[in-house]
Amino acid sequence: MGVPGDGDAPEVVERTLAGRTDAAAVHTARAVIGEPGVRPVNDGALPFDRPRANGSCPAGCAVDGQAVEVKLKALTGDIRAFRPLRVVSGQWLDFTTAPSLAPGVVLNEEAAKGLRQHRVPAEMAVTGATANLTPRVVGVVTDGDPQPSAYVRVDELRTWVPGGDGSRMTVMFTPSSGELARTLRARLVAAGVAEEALAIDVIDARAEVEHQLALLRWIFLGMAGLVLLIGVAGVLNVGLAAVGERVEEFALRRAVGTPRLLLAAIVLAETLLTGLLTAAAVGVGVVGLRAAASVLAHPALTGVAFPWQAAVAGVVAGLTAGLLGGLVPAIRAARIPIAAVMRA
Repeated sequence: MGVPGDGDAPEVVERTLAGRTDAAAVHTARAVIGEPGVRPVNDGALPFDRPRANGSCPAGCAVDGQAVEVKLKALTGDIRAFRPLRVVSGQWLDFTTAPSLAPGVVLNEEAAKGLRQHRVPAEMAVTGATANLTPRVVGVVTDGDPQPSAYVRVDELRTWVPGGDGSRMTVMFTPSSGELARTLRARLVAAGVAEEALAIDVIDARAEVEHQLALLRWIFLGMAGLVLLIGVAGVLNVGLAAVGERVEEFALRRAVGTPRLLLAAIVLAETLLTGLLTAAAVGVGVVGLRAAASVLAHPALTGVAFPWQAAVAGVVAGLTAGLLGGLVPAIRAARIPIAAVMRA
């Protein structure tokens, strides 16, 4: 739900969602960490690998200094149930404790990179604040946002920023919190918020992810089919070349009474041996994975299970390529006439 950030709307949202775990609101503001009254090195909260526009500072613009700009996201509760935020270091915000005068801040990886590159004072200026804050960085998360961002509890921010700055708030609800959504909507309308200004969007993340996975599955299936076709063509080429070189041998076998079906089976078995090499590759992969996990002891290898389903599919695909690629050479070997032995 999108909520206007002016008037009494922010207070109504924060009071309604206080202590709730089935809904959370996000209020985004502009914040500058570092020297007060200077122009940040990434003016506009741009990523730090993007160069800032050159040129002279316009009239009234602050001078350049040691400061970085971030998108400050004030939260009424834990939003990790709605957005996949992974803690890289430190800890996430604790909403069960009493608000602190020194707000705890969790940075995303881009903001953490900027603070490592630029040594800035521990002072944060927020739009609409009565005074500059002294933040405490408690953790770093991965949020997928290319812009530097910081997360803070809204009740700790309200000590320094009494009201909103007019920007819209985003309220997220779980599927089972329909009654809470209706209650909040009624309270906002009673507080003077126009009903048409409350935009509601239903997001089915599971359906979107399932659609994307299905699309990726079909793409990889098509690539696997192409690789299988190339493998069949390779086995067919090798099989035909081998039969062409062994015409006299097969003719001699026919002359001594070897049945055509047995000759075809011999050639087909030889091509299937090529497909069985995938089973050997699977064994090497199992041994290699276990050896790497025990020797390297890398955190990324901890708890990694070997994909047996993919391994079985690979063996089946190898046997299928051997069978399809060896069928034509086997038929050709079975049809070699006995008279061909006279050319030996």
